[in-house]
Amino acid sequence: MNRPIGWVILLLVWGVIGIGAYYWWWQRPGAEPQAPPPAAPVAEAPPAPPPPQIEPQVRHPIEEARPETAPEPAKEPALPPLGQSDKTVLNAIAGLIGRKPVGAFLEDTGVVRRFVATVDNLPRQKASPRVWPVRPTAGRLATTERTDGVYLGPENDRRYEPLLQVMESADSGKLVALYVRLYPLLQQAYVELGYPNRYFNDRLIEVIDHLLATPELRRPIKLVPPDVKGPVKLERPWVMYEFADPDLEARSAGQKILLRMGAGNAGRVKAKLRDVRRQLTQRGVTQ
Repeated sequence: MNRPIGWVILLLVWGVIGIGAYYWWWQRPGAEPQAPPPAAPVAEAPPAPPPPQIEPQVRHPIEEARPETAPEPAKEPALPPLGQSDKTVLNAIAGLIGRKPVGAFLEDTGVVRRFVATVDNLPRQKASPRVWPVRPTAGRLATTERTDGVYLGPENDRRYEPLLQVMESADSGKLVALYVRLYPLLQQAYVELGYPNRYFNDRLIEVIDHLLATPELRRPIKLVPPDVKGPVKLERPWVMYEFADPDLEARSAGQKILLRMGAGNAGRVKAKLRDVRRQLTQRGVTQ
């Protein structure tokens, strides 16, 4: 928990873009049984037809997105190839939130691929910092010591305030419109990630719903140092922590980001996520 990763969720809200490592898979070949020799020559069987292509079962077509306060329709230039899209994407984001926040918060290489990989990883246990599309939060994790242990400090919430202000000032309709415009790059990156028959917008909505289901804790959150195996001993003051509550520690990387940001900040992020989701699907959620 020492790495500040709250920026990732806020970038998810904006509909910016990225990729990380590819997912590889393979099957180990087993030993083939020996076929008995044929009693007599037989004609060679015709080759089997190729398996049919499976079309993705799309639940949330991007064409049905209805961004509010979107820019006036205009002839947009063709999108660049995915591998050459960083400048185009960053310039487009800068047009919405300003060039200074883009330079301060966002990575400038592999933006589309980083975003797609991070979104896909948020409901999992791990979301590798190597593929985050945003830079780490400034400062260190703030804690408070009590007689019964270490707790997440209330002053920790303030570390996220600069980006929260940028998030809330960004027009959701224009962000969704930019996401729709750049969607072909997002889908291409998702296919490259190892999902040739899945639809990235469906995954995004699924991840938003997962984040919205994060519990809203009003009580202080107790922390413990990680259980390090082997001869290495942690020195105080500790710079790495885990949630003391096993239920919280077992949650996904994305939900732990929201928990760590504090209930007030998490509520602000959820409000933006609900607005973005509504404009992507034209229906809201109850969480």
